[in-house]
Amino acid sequence: MGSDGAEYWFCLKHHTVEGADGCKSADRLGPYATEAEAARALDKVEERNEEWDNDPRWNDDLED
Repeated sequence: MGSDGAEYWFCLKHHTVEGADGCKSADRLGPYATEAEAARALDKVEERNEEWDNDPRWNDDLED
């Protein structure tokens, strides 16, 4: 939660940052503490996916 108590979500349907009264939860990522964090939601997903794809603890396809 942000310092002002607000929370933000990234809407996957509209590709916009929304407040609590946005689209349904199934269409959103979050909550995030700031609008800036919510705006980076897809970048963060991509970064995490890349990390997990290359993590030998979770990827049997990587050679030792």
